[in-house]
Amino acid sequence: MEIDDSLYSRQRYVLGDTAMLHMAKSSVFLSGLGGLGVEIAKNIVLAGVKSLCVHDTHAATTWDLGTHFFLDPADVEAGVNRAVASVPRLAELNPYVEVRSCTEDLHSTVDLSFLRQHQCVILTGCSIRLQSRVDEFCRTQQPPIKFISADVYGVFCRAFCDFGPVFHVWDPTGEETKEIFIQNITQGNPGVVTCIDNKPHGLQEGDRVTFKEVYGMEALNGMNTSITVINSYTFGIGNTSQLPPYKHGGLAKQLKAQKTFTFEPLKSQLQSPSCLLVDLSKPEAPLQSHFALLALNEFNDQHGHLPSPSSLEDAETLYELAVSVGQRMRDPVEPDRRVITCLSVSSQGCFPPLVATLGGLVAQEALKALTGKFSPLFQWFYLDAIEVMEKLKIGNEDEFLPRRDRYDALRMCVGHETCKALQGLQAFMVGCGAIGCEMLKNMAVLGVGTEPSKGLVTITDPDLIEKSNLNRQFLFRPRHIQQAKSSTAAEAARAINRDIQVDARLDRVGPATEEIYSDAFISKQQLVVTALDNVEARRYMDSRCVANQSPLLDSGTLGTKGHVEVVIPHLTESYNSQRDPPEEEIPFCTLKSFPAVIEHTIQWARDKFESSFAHKPATFSTFWEKQQHPHQVLQDLQVGRVQDSCIQAIKYLGRRPCTWDDCVVQARLKFEKYFNHKAKQLLHAFPLDTQLKDGSLFWQSPKRPPTPQTFDPSDELHFTFIMSAARQLAAVCDITFSDADLAQHNILSILERVTVPDFQPSDKHIITDETLKADQMKSGSSSQEEALAIGLLSQAIDQGMTKQELLRMTPLVFEKDCDANAHVDFVTAVSNLRARMYGIELASRLETKRIAGRIIPAIATTTATVSGLVALEMVKVVQGAALGAFKNCFLNLALPIMLFSEPAPAIRTPIRGDLSFTIWDKWTVQGNDDFTLQDLITTIKVAQYGVKPTMVVQGVKMIYVPVMPGHSKRLKQTMNKLLKQTERQYVDLTLSFAPESPDHDDLPGPPVRYFLR
Repeated sequence: MEIDDSLYSRQRYVLGDTAMLHMAKSSVFLSGLGGLGVEIAKNIVLAGVKSLCVHDTHAATTWDLGTHFFLDPADVEAGVNRAVASVPRLAELNPYVEVRSCTEDLHSTVDLSFLRQHQCVILTGCSIRLQSRVDEFCRTQQPPIKFISADVYGVFCRAFCDFGPVFHVWDPTGEETKEIFIQNITQGNPGVVTCIDNKPHGLQEGDRVTFKEVYGMEALNGMNTSITVINSYTFGIGNTSQLPPYKHGGLAKQLKAQKTFTFEPLKSQLQSPSCLLVDLSKPEAPLQSHFALLALNEFNDQHGHLPSPSSLEDAETLYELAVSVGQRMRDPVEPDRRVITCLSVSSQGCFPPLVATLGGLVAQEALKALTGKFSPLFQWFYLDAIEVMEKLKIGNEDEFLPRRDRYDALRMCVGHETCKALQGLQAFMVGCGAIGCEMLKNMAVLGVGTEPSKGLVTITDPDLIEKSNLNRQFLFRPRHIQQAKSSTAAEAARAINRDIQVDARLDRVGPATEEIYSDAFISKQQLVVTALDNVEARRYMDSRCVANQSPLLDSGTLGTKGHVEVVIPHLTESYNSQRDPPEEEIPFCTLKSFPAVIEHTIQWARDKFESSFAHKPATFSTFWEKQQHPHQVLQDLQVGRVQDSCIQAIKYLGRRPCTWDDCVVQARLKFEKYFNHKAKQLLHAFPLDTQLKDGSLFWQSPKRPPTPQTFDPSDELHFTFIMSAARQLAAVCDITFSDADLAQHNILSILERVTVPDFQPSDKHIITDETLKADQMKSGSSSQEEALAIGLLSQAIDQGMTKQELLRMTPLVFEKDCDANAHVDFVTAVSNLRARMYGIELASRLETKRIAGRIIPAIATTTATVSGLVALEMVKVVQGAALGAFKNCFLNLALPIMLFSEPAPAIRTPIRGDLSFTIWDKWTVQGNDDFTLQDLITTIKVAQYGVKPTMVVQGVKMIYVPVMPGHSKRLKQTMNKLLKQTERQYVDLTLSFAPESPDHDDLPGPPVRYFLR
């Protein structure tokens, strides 16, 4: 089966082709098409299994509308079975997946043999008795059918996995294997490997590595061995005492280690559960939830229903059952009364954020079951959201009793007042991509922005929908391709909940649109949600929210990893309070002459694309557009008037192809220049026996000596380079070509006529200093270059190459998602040819596309999980929760881990005495037309804050710095005259203040907002 890369491109980077092919051959059975079931089903269909059978025996009800985004009021009115109603809508998500329904009663089904046609069985909303029976059946099959069960009861949820007695995982982490350059290997037992330049190796105890390119201890090359970690920069590899001494070079490559899991059946796990700990502040929570939910099952069996949301008697009965269950555990546990009460009150409800979170996690476990990729959940997952019930009055009938509308499931979890607050919420969401679609769905089922007089969800995204978006942005369909994301998402949200009010916009949020998204706009938002894919945009939105006292919920995903960060005014630090270390830049000399890993050659290839097909053509066209006539340019050159970019434009004119044949010829000459002559020039400048001052060899790890490549038209990689390079040249020069021109025999006939110049060594200096950057290499034109330009331009004029139509070129924009343009083909060919030249392992086209296109790997399961956690924090924001109730989260579904932590509190900076401030504080001063700088200083010192300003700055403009000449005279000038003009009614100033002791530095302070009038 071929994988549709245009649909699955982002997911392939996460799962890989092997896992994708496994899924495409697999079938899943899913019972229970309530809110949780449809969430799981949605994610599995998007992932691309062969078939999915959805089972349900219930008709759609109004209650279902609060969690089930694929049901509508018409289904409720008609009493349609939930699975039957969902099938066409699920099938619409992915044309490659067969989706069908089943409506038989599993509880009365004696023969479970029909399950043998499936590789994974998932149960939701089933009794423990039925779960145990199905699990036992699945374990006895050969091979075992993978079993998963999952449930949401109010503000509690759980999942259980049993993948059989023996389950092999061929890639436990999904992380890329590490390659470590070696500085030294000792002779000893153990031999100690030291990393080059003391760079951390990142290995763990017991990891296995293989060696290559080691000189001296050649016996290590090709050997696989386990390692022992000594420290971050060294590791041991066993006995090397009998090997010859290490000389130089070498790489240690980490090997993926397979892992085998042994699962226990559900029956035994009920009494002694293996639980995943997700919140270190609540270490007992998983076990408490485990026997609380077991007690809930017993309550349901005894009474035929779940506890009433307003009955304290039912809560007490449940507590007594929990005590009994806890005593029957292998390790007896005392129940937490608060946990039991929250479960009792909310159990008839269903909290939509937990549905989304668990739906993503369970779907990911199903993919693990089918593919053997990533570590499975072993074996229980529990998550609660009892923080959302902290401020509720338990037992208050008005708060929790159902009102026969779509919000009953939510109301039983958070109360009626919280439902009303959500409906009246004004929220601003930036981005309508993967997380944005999921968040808008969550808002719709929660009823956010549905109150006509108050509520509103404003969304903005400038992008249009592409086919590759459909795999994870589930609100979009093929018919929506090339339509705006924001308006399409808004329409889809209204289909889920017709009452939601969404204002869809197309603006890119940033400094250029601050007139639209002004401080007044941001200030009136009760919540800002970022669904962005880059750090710079996050930092910008964070700064705007801090400046305007607006809560911010930030989230992001990278493959199976995700994060959620909560930013609450006056409570927490902000996103900008912590900064990741900047990405390490590849040294210029490494890219240009000494690549060591495939990332270096891919970056070089990408740079070649930009230089040859974007920057130079743009410079060429811009230069000639500004000139009156080529003859005038020639006269200017002859008298020494050399303009910027003149030499480059003339050189490019001399090489400009005019026909398709010219493009092929130039491509062939580029091959010789890039992959033959460059290598020979390097070896001319640095022969293989070149030594450094300390006597060591120049060519040793990580420097690799190049091998000149000899052109071979029968080599597929060589031919791909010629074809793709010629196509880019033709596109730049507006040269048309036909399918016949692209025929192999036609290109080969052109190549046979090409005269390739012999290599002529030059004395050009080759940079070896790793501290120098590209912009430090620029130099002006030489007299030799100017003479050459005069000759080239004269020749071009004589040959008629200066016609107006030949003085224009079309710069290309690298487009990674269009295979027809051969952009990725060019970069892949250039990168892999350069890798061959330096003896570096080649990369696939897919991997090259990811790195060159800076593609963020993405998968629907992670997105769903993260968006559910964002929605959970959104409810807490609406409730005005205390700091301790909020949770930041980092997760990695591949391992799986999900770690919650309390947001760091806002740091308070002292000024003097009791006067201090945080990032959220802003001092204000009311001015007028006559208000002077001295008035500002006096107002702050005397009337308001008691400290004297010693410096006043507006942005980068120095308003008042006493040590600057003439600044003391400014004290009498009006603020209106001193300030940089603005259309706003205020300006934000940065001030520093006089210290208590003259020996100390000036004191920092919060921003000061000065109102002009």
